[in-house]
Amino acid sequence: MNYCSNCSNTLKFCIPPGDDRPRFLCDACGTIHYENPKMVVGCIPEFEDKILLCRRSIEPCFDKWTLPAGYLENGETVSDGAAREAYEEAYANVEILAPYALFNICYVNQVYLMFRALLIDGNFRPGNESNEVRLFTEEEIPWHNIAFTVIKETLKHYLKDRPNGLFPFYIGDILPRKKIENAS
Repeated sequence: MNYCSNCSNTLKFCIPPGDDRPRFLCDACGTIHYENPKMVVGCIPEFEDKILLCRRSIEPCFDKWTLPAGYLENGETVSDGAAREAYEEAYANVEILAPYALFNICYVNQVYLMFRALLIDGNFRPGNESNEVRLFTEEEIPWHNIAFTVIKETLKHYLKDRPNGLFPFYIGDILPRKKIENAS
């Protein structure tokens, strides 16, 4: 940030009095500009034994497969946001069942909240951010062409839990690739 959205003066990056970390501060009007992680919401739309995936038509990860997910909008509940993303990316009408997984992705300042969902009907088609949408059985999932680590982890946990029908809430961290390689 360079300029204050409140008064347009130049900002400085410093630790405000009484705080414990650097923030963007406007000396002119005293506004502290807090930057917080972005909330990403999405779902695992299931129809019978298949999962709906979307092939991305945008960057990042153009032409790779993903679950429908995106940034939560102001004034929107997390479950409404997950259903909206399914509709925007695949024109899929879903019934949100329950929260399933929360992933911290601190190195990009994101928190992912993924829900279990039922695809209400077989009517879906690519939205503006998708080249293709398709139902996959577990054996058909294109693991080598999944867009994001968080999506791979979500699918991996979901498919492990699905045979017994028990879906405990999962919380995990996605680390930068370099840290993952060094951890092995």
